[in-house]
Amino acid sequence: MSDVVTLERVTRSYGSVTALDDVSLGFPRGRFVAVMGPSGSGKSTLLQCAAALDTPTSGTVRIGGVTVSGLNETRRTEVRRKHVGFVFQSYNLLPSITVEENLTLPLRLAGVRPDRAWLSELVERVGLGGRLRRRPAELSGGQQQRAALVRALAARPDVVFADEPTGALDLRSAAEVLGLLRELVDELGQTVIMVTHDPAAAARAHETLVMADGRVVDLLSAPAPEELAVRLTRLNGVLT
Repeated sequence: MSDVVTLERVTRSYGSVTALDDVSLGFPRGRFVAVMGPSGSGKSTLLQCAAALDTPTSGTVRIGGVTVSGLNETRRTEVRRKHVGFVFQSYNLLPSITVEENLTLPLRLAGVRPDRAWLSELVERVGLGGRLRRRPAELSGGQQQRAALVRALAARPDVVFADEPTGALDLRSAAEVLGLLRELVDELGQTVIMVTHDPAAAARAHETLVMADGRVVDLLSAPAPEELAVRLTRLNGVLT
């Protein structure tokens, strides 16, 4: 199984603070990987470097076979548009345009014609059929996050990075979004890398990376929420 995202000896420092410390990882194509860790463990910095949102102090990052570390911001933007989708805790939908216009906005900004058949499949899969002409404010939080998920997948990216995608949702909506993420991986072969603080959310992934002090300290295969909660409690105890 090939790796769609690779980090080789990646370090990211901010002045005297080392947020990522010599991390080497490969994220396989067609897998759902969660990233967890105590506050300050480096999980958000890992996502930012792996997604070409930030430049490592040293080391190499490759996305979809393209080496992005060392590229200028213009080239990194081009790589993100072609290879990467994003889903954040805040849905980042523009309130003044329709849901459908939100779904295709990144493609139109990139000068790319939307694949209408693919968009229709995604819209039906996430249950937004009949709501495309509405404004985002007319949708529930869970529906807005599902729209954000379709937008992230519209360009058929190599990888989707999800940063606390269920953090603003109620339990039922969160479960629905997590189920969709897993479905997209299992049925469509999508790759998803999700940062989360929630053991129940991480348990929906194939594997969970656990971070502490800027390093990966565990890679757990299909862990139960209770196992993750205990592991994080122990890490918090060590770090406090």
